[in-house]
Amino acid sequence: MSWAFIVIAGLFEIGGVIFLKIAAGFSKLKPTLIFITCMLCSFIFLSLSLREIPISIGYGIWTGIGAAGSVLLGMYVFKEPKDARKLALVGGIIISIVGLKLIS
Repeated sequence: MSWAFIVIAGLFEIGGVIFLKIAAGFSKLKPTLIFITCMLCSFIFLSLSLREIPISIGYGIWTGIGAAGSVLLGMYVFKEPKDARKLALVGGIIISIVGLKLIS
């Protein structure tokens, strides 16, 4: 169950980052509240996952999911520039996440 928790935590991390952007410096109430909720849920699920997953693996996977997802959604939702180098580096993050899972 811990691995499901870490994935859920990472997805909430992505949601938090997206709504942080939409909140525009906390000037918009609803996106700010969604940001706070997403980050709270992210930390709750991260803490649940760390009951069984070592911190070195769990934190790396959590941040990796958040980073890769934020880059990909930034390109899709906010029309940020797509670049083959950027996509290759995100692929490296994803490979690293899988590698961390495999060695743990």
